[in-house]
Amino acid sequence: MNKDITIVQQEVVELLKELISCPSFSREEEQTAGIIAKFFAVRDIAASRAGNNVFALNKYYDQKKPTLLLNSHHDTVKPNLQYTRDPFSPVIENGKLFGLGSNDAGGCLVSLIATFLYFYDNADLRYNVILAATAEEEISGTGGIEYVLPYLPKIDCAIVGEPTGMQMAIAERGLLVIDCTSRGKAGHAARNEGENALYNALNDIDWFRTYQFPKISDLLGANKMSVTVIETENKAHNVVPAQCKFVVDARINERYSFEEVLGIIKENVQCELKARSTRLRSTSISLEHPLVKAGLSLGRTYYGSPTTSDKALMPFPALKMGPGDSARSHTADEYIYVEEIREGIRLYINLLKEIL
Repeated sequence: MNKDITIVQQEVVELLKELISCPSFSREEEQTAGIIAKFFAVRDIAASRAGNNVFALNKYYDQKKPTLLLNSHHDTVKPNLQYTRDPFSPVIENGKLFGLGSNDAGGCLVSLIATFLYFYDNADLRYNVILAATAEEEISGTGGIEYVLPYLPKIDCAIVGEPTGMQMAIAERGLLVIDCTSRGKAGHAARNEGENALYNALNDIDWFRTYQFPKISDLLGANKMSVTVIETENKAHNVVPAQCKFVVDARINERYSFEEVLGIIKENVQCELKARSTRLRSTSISLEHPLVKAGLSLGRTYYGSPTTSDKALMPFPALKMGPGDSARSHTADEYIYVEEIREGIRLYINLLKEIL
């Protein structure tokens, strides 16, 4: 945009503050999509909208060139109950910008937007550049990156903005969420009758807690299973429950298919199993990919990420990398350092200069 990068940095920090001030829970991102579209419009950049996803192409897009996607999300989780601040009041204190979605993944998104602006009207790029601000990432919804990809030209590779401390997450575990149901027989709790479905569930839960998958990944380590929800249909204290439901969050490395994992589980538990989705599989990008080699030349390190992102839904090589710290995501009084955003923009630009 032929503008001093320090000015662009200031502008996108203001954009992030505006995004924070507007609630954008998953599937409720209409207003933040509008804010992002307006940000492009006032800079005479043609941006399109598909659902609550906003995307823009570089000024001199050439269908003969390969295309790089810059992607991050503008939806957030709901604030947890331990917040001591107003999650929708963006405040900068001691260099920290507080607010819901500041770290996950607002800082990444606005840093990628600044990077897109930097290259937008360069006619001599070796790659086309597309910026996509997408929805429903926090719930792995079908109205986000999957929804918008058919509206885009063919993508050859991507940078996915998630808080990684600007190190390179070249692989990530897949996410398999399993709904489990244990059965029993109802009875009166005061008498020795019925079969307690909750006790039956406990046996299976203990297996989930202790089982160790033998195949370990060099980058992603071992598979991890966590029981995160448990409930019965009972409202009364004196009824032996006939049914107990619980949820398993399974993070799967690249050495197992989801089908293989489900087969192992079925051989070892008594409960009924239903996988919510098998879409979010483990992914990786080669160390020989130009994006990764460019990052290595800038002194960036690489690692395998235990968390899952929209990278899992991309049918092309994608590098997960962004400012901020994943440990701050979904925490009370979430924040990102303004300097992290500035540094993120600088590193994104220098990385892309290596390949563009």
